[in-house]
Amino acid sequence: MTATASAAEPKVDAALAAAHGLKPDEYERILKLIGRTPSFTELGIFSAMWNEHCSYKSSRIHLRKLPTKAPWVIRGPGENAGVIDIGDGDACVFKMESHNHPSFIEPYQGAATGVGGILRDVFTMGARPIACLNLLRFGRPGHPKTRHLVSGVVAGVGGYGNSFGVPTVGGSTEFDASYDGNILVNAMAVGLARTDSIFYSAAAGVGNPIVYLGSKTGRDGIHGATMASAAFEADAEEKRPTVQVGDPFAEKLLLEACLELMASGAVIAIQDMGAAGLTSSAVEMGAKGNLGIELDLDAVPCREEGMTAYEMMLSESQERMLMVLKPELEEQAEGIFRKWGLDFAIVGKTTDTLRFVVTHKGEVKADLPIKELGDEAPLYDRPWVPSPKQPMVDAAAVSPPVSNRDALLKLLSTPNLCAKRWVWEQYDHLILGNSVRQPGGDAAVIRIKDGPKGLALTTDVTARYCAADPVEGGRQAVAEAWRNITVRGATPLALTDNLNFGNPERPEYMGQFVGCLQGIGEASAALDFPIVSGNVSLYNETQGAGILPTPAIGGVGVIADVETSAPTGFAQAGETILLIGATAGWLGQSAWLADVCGRREGAPPPVDLSAERRNGDFLREQILAGHISAAHDLADGGLAVALAEMALAGGVGATLDVLPGGAPHAVLFGEDQSRYLVAASAGNAATITAAAAKAGVPILRLGVTGGDALNLPGEAPILLSELRAAHESPLPAYMAGDDGAFSDNS
Repeated sequence: MTATASAAEPKVDAALAAAHGLKPDEYERILKLIGRTPSFTELGIFSAMWNEHCSYKSSRIHLRKLPTKAPWVIRGPGENAGVIDIGDGDACVFKMESHNHPSFIEPYQGAATGVGGILRDVFTMGARPIACLNLLRFGRPGHPKTRHLVSGVVAGVGGYGNSFGVPTVGGSTEFDASYDGNILVNAMAVGLARTDSIFYSAAAGVGNPIVYLGSKTGRDGIHGATMASAAFEADAEEKRPTVQVGDPFAEKLLLEACLELMASGAVIAIQDMGAAGLTSSAVEMGAKGNLGIELDLDAVPCREEGMTAYEMMLSESQERMLMVLKPELEEQAEGIFRKWGLDFAIVGKTTDTLRFVVTHKGEVKADLPIKELGDEAPLYDRPWVPSPKQPMVDAAAVSPPVSNRDALLKLLSTPNLCAKRWVWEQYDHLILGNSVRQPGGDAAVIRIKDGPKGLALTTDVTARYCAADPVEGGRQAVAEAWRNITVRGATPLALTDNLNFGNPERPEYMGQFVGCLQGIGEASAALDFPIVSGNVSLYNETQGAGILPTPAIGGVGVIADVETSAPTGFAQAGETILLIGATAGWLGQSAWLADVCGRREGAPPPVDLSAERRNGDFLREQILAGHISAAHDLADGGLAVALAEMALAGGVGATLDVLPGGAPHAVLFGEDQSRYLVAASAGNAATITAAAAKAGVPILRLGVTGGDALNLPGEAPILLSELRAAHESPLPAYMAGDDGAFSDNS
């Protein structure tokens, strides 16, 4: 069959292909592949399947190098979400994905539909979602759009998650000038399933019905995937129609209907209609199953009149699924969806032709080779150059501009280190009743069903490290997620990533991507922390200026009994404070150097992966043995900031009477890796210290908990009330309109 072109459709040529984001050589590739000029609908299909967002054409060659296997991995990358075995017949299903460009254009709906999309990825696998997390990056607080974007994104995340009924339990929110014109909204969802009830997307069987489920198709989101695969120029605001509109209540109905339908035994394959909508879902189902697909668009439920085949195939309307069903259970399946008040329509069938055929109003609108739509997508080994190495900062040569007391108060009030309570209090983090450790600490802890088993969940990345040294930054991003889970007493099992980078056609940005992946791969292999799912978001730049390389890491770990998980805050007075791990006072790329001294420079702290493993495994053993009453990993701001956070979290002060050797400002604020701060009773502290000596783990007694102040050596006491005011007040004040809320609001 040959696709029919309507007289009303634009003429397809190289110029129109370029307007669809296809390069001249890619258009020539299409002509050679199908042996003719594509129809307008076919051009739209190719533009959807061959854009960066769907084809991973700049990243696939490098992603293949990442470690993805382990005995507990049930399904790695390539499905809607990753799946790991967490024991007792339970599986954890999870993934992280970006909605960056849509959230910059329309912050509420962009963020909301980002949450909705990642939830569908999880329950498409047969899992009931139990938690959401996010990683948000915004521009300078002083930028005229930042406050508006923060307000809209946070409201969108909360509006969708709260209405859908899944707790948002963790996340990370930071600010940097590189995100002024291109914010990042990365959403992560975690679900629970039985290991013998996982559903996949590969179609099976010839002649089986293909069923459209969920909400009706509209014109929202057309070219969403293509827009997400291009840099922003001055016309960013004009792309507002490419942003989808979400309905969390419809998605909740879709969840319940899908899980009921899966339990009925009627489902052969299922695929979420996400990026590129009906096009990508149908093509992927057929191609994975080595089958052809025929679609009759006359049967697609539409909420707008006169929609063309092109519009229906590229629409990214939300809350929709595509399934292949067992024919004999078709009537039962329809009854389930009708009961939930959702559309159910047979829109096609599987074939043995390996062709993707789309008809509308009696005309063939597309007839393409289905495997080649994915398999023959361009694959680029783009030129890249390594990032230049930065010199090490000599801590002894850096003179502190203010006292350590004042430096701590300043750091706690900066946009990146201040409390993000204003953000997470807008999210329902308690719904479902299983949130054990809530937002604001190292990792959230969620009870699984009635317990006692639980999951520890985290998202994190230090983008300034990745910019200074992509390999080291990639290692540190994985190690930080591993530490966040470990410090709760959980065993890290697997990770998902969201790789946010600039234009891959620029060798320096491609070099950042390659370097970060090298570091991520090394760390995940060394820590037995495989990557089971993820997302690549490239072209994050505005008018030629790229974002900081931001490979977000989402980590999942398991703990046998949630009651043993360690809290962040000091529990009581009179406990011993111990520092686990070696301290050299590394100031390169530290928050102190940047925000107190105004110098963003130097090499980031090196990551010793063997030390990470040794120190983390030792800490976990001590937590599970009941020896530790509070624990916190050391990250941004170093020892002093971690100490202040523990004191504020528990409402108990502390006195340090010993510091590691070196310049006080360097050991207090240096960001050496593989370190933890813990509190324990005097007796337990002695036990821990003896065990550390036997295990070869560096450990140092620093002081004792108690009082209503933080006492640093050689400094006047800092009352907890003063610390709390510095830490808690800046973000609410800024969001209320106070442009001077942050001391450096450039």
